[in-house]
Amino acid sequence: MMSTQKGYCLSRNKIFCNFCPGFCCYKTGSASLYIMASDINRIARHLNISDGEVRKRFMDGRSTFKTRKDGSCIFLHNDRLCRRCSIHAARPKQCRDFPYDRPCPYLEDEELLTCIQAKIEYTLLPGSA
Repeated sequence: MMSTQKGYCLSRNKIFCNFCPGFCCYKTGSASLYIMASDINRIARHLNISDGEVRKRFMDGRSTFKTRKDGSCIFLHNDRLCRRCSIHAARPKQCRDFPYDRPCPYLEDEELLTCIQAKIEYTLLPGSA
């Protein structure tokens, strides 16, 4: 049941994250995902590998993940439209906290949504990966 309280904002409801194609999982401009040591350790335990192996296989430098050519996170599944994160249970703190108790910017900013939507549509085309 949707709340009708004064100040309710549909795009602030995190339930929509479950059905989102991963708008926030694409690198845009100067935006960056900051990975902490605790994130690396959680991901390593989730994947049953060492912290060093996570750093070697998935990190770009010391503090962010590698990305694909289209700017998407290397942990995104490209064979589905929602629930695309392959490490959702162990995702980094920054991913867990987004959008930081504010409305989702991808549902609020048409220019940002237009930019990301094109990338998502391309990624989901057969043979694009």
